Amino acid sequence: MKKKLVVLTGAGISAESGIKTFRDSDGLWEGHNVMDVATPEGWYKNPELVLDFYNQRRKQLKEVSPNSGHLILAELEKYFDVHIITQNVDDLHERAGSTNVLHLHGELLKVRSTQDMNYILDWNDDLFMTHLDKNGNQLRPHIVWFGEEVPALEEAIEIAEQADYFAVIGTSLQVYPAAGLISYTPANAPLFYIDPKPIKIANLRNKIEIIPEVASKGMEILKTKLIEIIDRTL
Repeated sequence: MKKKLVVLTGAGISAESGIKTFRDSDGLWEGHNVMDVATPEGWYKNPELVLDFYNQRRKQLKEVSPNSGHLILAELEKYFDVHIITQNVDDLHERAGSTNVLHLHGELLKVRSTQDMNYILDWNDDLFMTHLDKNGNQLRPHIVWFGEEVPALEEAIEIAEQADYFAVIGTSLQVYPAAGLISYTPANAPLFYIDPKPIKIANLRNKIEIIPEVASKGMEILKTKLIEIIDRTL
């Protein structure tokens, strides 16, 4: 039986594909204040602006492709039972071939009802104020905005608790509750942390190996290390 490799990914892995984030830009996301386009308050204040912002992000997504970091994660399914928990709203993991992907913060290519969060539709085109659910309620981006609950969190915790190996890739570990998932891993599960600017993680009970590289380069190193572990246990 394959060992379970659980991977938490963040903005860093998608940035190498050309998807811009607000991680290092003083709260601006593609020139917009995050509070205007990624909060319930921003939506209530100016829904047209929010819809246009995500329409542009959807168009941008069609112009980029998975990078080698995504592709290596998909390749690791040959050796491990890989489960990806991602903070990213793009579909690059799926396009790279990964088959077990849980999106903590929603998905750019889906929309949902403003009144029924379980009414979710696949959506590849622009979304406007004229688009309604079956009961006449406005549709909105299927994105977990700042200040909203994270519906997939419980499932993510259950996955983390079953990890034989746990890797963190391209996330600053500053956004909660996602950042707290690392504390749910079994005490004997080796941890790997890939980030060009890794932060110090306090109070960890597990041994952690830091790989201070961008996601693509770090994944090459991690793949080698993980396969070596498999070879030693055979």
